[in-house]
Amino acid sequence: MSGPHGELLILPAGTQVVTTIDLRGDAGGVRVPRGAFGTVLRAPTDGSHSYWVRLVDGHEHAFSREQLVTLARFQDRELAPPPGGRALFERVILRVVIGSRAYGLDVESSDTDRRGVFLPPAELQWSLYGVPEQIDDEGRQETYWELQKCLVMACKANPNVLECLWSPLVETATALGHELLALRGAFLSQLVFQTYSGYVASQFKKLAADLRQHGAPKWKHVMHLLRLLSAGIDVLQTGEVPVHVGAQRERLLAVRRGEVPWSEVEAWRQELHVRFTAAAAVTKLPERPDYARVDAFLRRARRLALQEQLP
Repeated sequence: MSGPHGELLILPAGTQVVTTIDLRGDAGGVRVPRGAFGTVLRAPTDGSHSYWVRLVDGHEHAFSREQLVTLARFQDRELAPPPGGRALFERVILRVVIGSRAYGLDVESSDTDRRGVFLPPAELQWSLYGVPEQIDDEGRQETYWELQKCLVMACKANPNVLECLWSPLVETATALGHELLALRGAFLSQLVFQTYSGYVASQFKKLAADLRQHGAPKWKHVMHLLRLLSAGIDVLQTGEVPVHVGAQRERLLAVRRGEVPWSEVEAWRQELHVRFTAAAAVTKLPERPDYARVDAFLRRARRLALQEQLP
């Protein structure tokens, strides 16, 4: 393991290690081959001195830091993902614009954020390496979830995923991507109430702390929390996830600019919570998502991943 500037960190006493060199006897032959297991008995105070290590055979030896690797790192190093990770970006089945531009809250300086879903090829999915749950292109501000990860989060009423599936700005959708969009109603359930309201309540506690400590909260975050509460009400009432804020745009942007007093923001939030609770009491959404439909879709998608062409 390396420090922030690439230097090797000091391993504390008790660390399980593996040697990276052969230990040779007086005659020059290999007495203990590289890959021997041991435990650090004494660690140096800096990187220029040696470690005292007891090997599994009971003998003790001095080693420099470069001659040792932690057992955990030794076990995992051959499982590093194979090259060609960028190829997963060619497996995107759904790409949409999210964030301020999708909400209708964009200003001149707003970035364009994209989210979506990728379907890994079956051979990689089955391999020892597996696939990442998420791939990112930070330079282009793009994030894509592996299909199963997306489905699980959507079933848990994750707002980011639900807004991705309901974004009006769809840039790419394969045939399977269109099937995913057609399935989106299966994810909605009464869990929206707990997930959305719980998140907003916890975040507002942090914002109130910012207000006390710094004199002002992060107004952009406040705006989006109010937007999220309002959207949650609509989900429970209509069975659809509203993304664009419509007529609320100017009021929300005023919050973002810090033009709305905190007392008014709090009153608005409390009003939304009351309406949210009332909507939860009468919603026609089921208690839980349609897990059977979602599972059937995932199984079918996994079978389609066998084919060379992206479905």
